[in-house]
Amino acid sequence: MSAGSGLRFDLRYDNVNQNQVRSGTGTVASWPVPGHEQELYTRNRYLTAGIDYSASANWGLSLQLPYIDRSHASNGMAFDGSDAGTSHTQSLGDVKLVARYLGLRDEGNTGLQFGLKLATGSHTQTFSGGAIAGDPLDRGLQPGTGTTDAILGLFHFASLSQNWDYFGQATVQLPLNSSDGYKPGHALNLNAGFRYLGLDSWVPQVQLNARASAKDSGANASPDDSGGKTLYVSPGVSFTLGEKAKIYGFVQVPVYQNLNGYQLAPKTTFSVGTQFEF
Repeated sequence: MSAGSGLRFDLRYDNVNQNQVRSGTGTVASWPVPGHEQELYTRNRYLTAGIDYSASANWGLSLQLPYIDRSHASNGMAFDGSDAGTSHTQSLGDVKLVARYLGLRDEGNTGLQFGLKLATGSHTQTFSGGAIAGDPLDRGLQPGTGTTDAILGLFHFASLSQNWDYFGQATVQLPLNSSDGYKPGHALNLNAGFRYLGLDSWVPQVQLNARASAKDSGANASPDDSGGKTLYVSPGVSFTLGEKAKIYGFVQVPVYQNLNGYQLAPKTTFSVGTQFEF
């Protein structure tokens, strides 16, 4: 979060390879399980452009534009290939538009967030290979949810000492409607981080990222295999390129997962990006 005025641009790449089946707090010893789809993998690659404008020290607006490249394979519910399918979607996802207000305290380091996730991503993609080629892709795999969601948040950042600072953030995302028999579960995200500023251009940092999400609902949802709680530790570093630009990278490692039903989950997530100020 920035307390200064001006225009900023961010471009971030995230790689999320969901290649292990988990249930509850552990991995699955025996797979497949009758009554549950035998998903094999979901490989997600996100390229997100962020445009952030602060009209003053107290008010700002952020626009997030995600492009999603996602491949998926499933052996279906029969486990014999008769309802197996593969897909590869490449599409714009759901755009987020979020405003912030930092006037809660004189220091200008505590603020509110409020905005919307818009239904810009497609939710009508189909399987491209396998026995079910042409059938609608699972709603949880679509580039968009088809719903408009409210986003509400609270954040704070400050210095701990000359070389250390920190931030904390809590955000809820609440779907305001359902779309074609599907409504994603509401979600709570909690983030906290520490940075060390004593190495000139290099800034090492570590974050804790927690997420709790409710089950999806609707005739086209898979409520039994959706939702849960996760906690990640995310070490990273940023490098300053002059006064107006920097590059950064993070590795996100799960330290706790409690997932409903049977779900694919990543072992590690990688993120790299660059940021410019104008």
